Amino acid sequence: MNWSMPRPVLQVVAAVLVAICVGAFALGVATAPSRGKLPGERATGVTSQVIQAQDATPLTDERIEGPPPPPEVSDEEKARLAEEKEAKEAAAIAKAEAAGVMPVAPATSAAPPAAVEAPAAATPPPPPPKVEEPVF
Repeated sequence: MNWSMPRPVLQVVAAVLVAICVGAFALGVATAPSRGKLPGERATGVTSQVIQAQDATPLTDERIEGPPPPPEVSDEEKARLAEEKEAKEAAAIAKAEAAGVMPVAPATSAAPPAAVEAPAAATPPPPPPKVEEPVF
């Protein structure tokens, strides 16, 4: 094989890498605790106080199954809500007219077909790439 560095330099680099790996393993073994604690086993020695979480919430049926459905609205409440909505819309229109701004009508979901087809017909499709040119 043709390497860019002479063989003795490669051997020195390999020896340094091996020394680093062996040193890291030795430090891991030396600093590891003598014996681990199994789950459920009580810790021996100095123990800290148990922290009480303030924001903790228990796993209830609501968190698992989702919130309960909203209560059904009666006909009187529906009428009252519709009146409030109309009153808010009328107040917004009156405020806009007082400011001298013409209120905008709400947009409809169906656009006229001529407006939709005009931009598509105005721009021709791009020519297909040549075979000799790369795609990127």
